[in-house]
Amino acid sequence: MNHMNLFDAIKNRRSIREFKSDPVPETLLKEVLEAAQWAPSAGNCQARDFIVVKNQKIKRRLCEAAFEQDFIEEAHVDIVVCANEKRSAAVYGRRGKNLYCILDAAAAVQNILLAVHGLGLGACWVGAYNDEEAAQALSLPEHVKPIAIIPIGYPAEKPSPPRRIPLENLTFKEHYRASGNP
Repeated sequence: MNHMNLFDAIKNRRSIREFKSDPVPETLLKEVLEAAQWAPSAGNCQARDFIVVKNQKIKRRLCEAAFEQDFIEEAHVDIVVCANEKRSAAVYGRRGKNLYCILDAAAAVQNILLAVHGLGLGACWVGAYNDEEAAQALSLPEHVKPIAIIPIGYPAEKPSPPRRIPLENLTFKEHYRASGNP
């Protein structure tokens, strides 16, 4: 399989919100999930869980929880990345529960987005949703929190590159200095 250059993948990946109706093969979905599994994590606790959703009724409930972002329902599959607070708190206590598990999940999200793009698929990192409604739709236990809904499918759009804040406005040497940008 032809895998693209890492830096090309990073620079050319886009948020996709329009999908073709073609199904995502299980082999590609497995590659995406393996990429997520290999993301770094605090103390190698891997305090993130992945819910793969293809059921139309559950996708509908996720769409409702996400303020009717229809592409969640229209994508072939949604992966919901969750933070497992218990897994991280067992090693790191409060900081594990409140921060490390979220960082673990976010690292997995980034790997998913890059893997999806590298495999010729499209995805979008959705963070705007009602946490409680999403958790109920997925029957999540109390210690497992939804961090991102990621609709995945074959892209039916090619968005332009988004504007980027100049690197010199984001980068500081030795200490932070005000740059005029909030």
